[in-house]
Amino acid sequence: MSKPTIGFIGLGLMGGNMVENLQNKGYAVTVMDLNKAAVDKCVERGAKTAKTGKALAEASDIVMLCLTTSEIVEKVIYAENGVLEGLQEGSVLVDFGTSIPASTKKIGADLAKKGVGMIDAPLGRTPAHAKDGLLNIMAAGDIDTFNKVKGVLEDQGENVFYLGALGSGHTTKLINNFIGMTTVCAMSQAFAVAEKAGVDKQQLFDIMSTGPSSSPFMQFCKNYAVDNVSDLGFSIANANKDLGYFLKMVEDLGTESKIAEGSSANLNAAVDAGLSQGNVPEIFEYFKTLTK
Repeated sequence: MSKPTIGFIGLGLMGGNMVENLQNKGYAVTVMDLNKAAVDKCVERGAKTAKTGKALAEASDIVMLCLTTSEIVEKVIYAENGVLEGLQEGSVLVDFGTSIPASTKKIGADLAKKGVGMIDAPLGRTPAHAKDGLLNIMAAGDIDTFNKVKGVLEDQGENVFYLGALGSGHTTKLINNFIGMTTVCAMSQAFAVAEKAGVDKQQLFDIMSTGPSSSPFMQFCKNYAVDNVSDLGFSIANANKDLGYFLKMVEDLGTESKIAEGSSANLNAAVDAGLSQGNVPEIFEYFKTLTK
């Protein structure tokens, strides 16, 4: 069987590497991005380009988005000459970004009116994994729609999890990032408090890592706070956005999270302190200078 044609919007570190992987596996891809250099790299490997989301969707069996915010996703879909206008009956939209579940469900309902399926499929792992087709993919949506795109997702991910109804992928990703980013905030402050108290940070790590507190996130925080190596490729700005989305989601669910509010406040403060583009463990620098 011939491979489906792909339209891909969003060629950042993750998206650009995902497109390269798709091209290496023989998919015909049409791309769009505001970054001309990123588009040119794809074109050099044989990709086509489109001037509008409508034109890209008209040329594609599957439209994939790897964008930074729900606001941008909605703009790309609903704009004049946007993706919604060009999607054909029977096609599928896949949102790989981290979006607000309520927005995802609204988009899915509007696509269904045109006979178009939607899968929310946020990602785990790194751009290096994306290039090699080894991502973790948390996919959700109608099971028939999922089965339509399952083979393509398996070409992009080592682990493809099907999570049920549309929005479940984004919900799971936000919960995952709430746990992860809260852990990083707590561990980074632990190292900052140790430094203020004159406790050896390496010894603190050695002790904590022998017990149940040990985790990869602790290692990332130690790498920065002790060894000055920033190797968790996820920015404070993105963490701040995701915690905000988590808080919006729990509000929509009629509950609250004081824990997330605390983590969000610290991330916001780090952004205000000029650390937005640093990797999340670099919030240690904010905690080091924090005074009452």
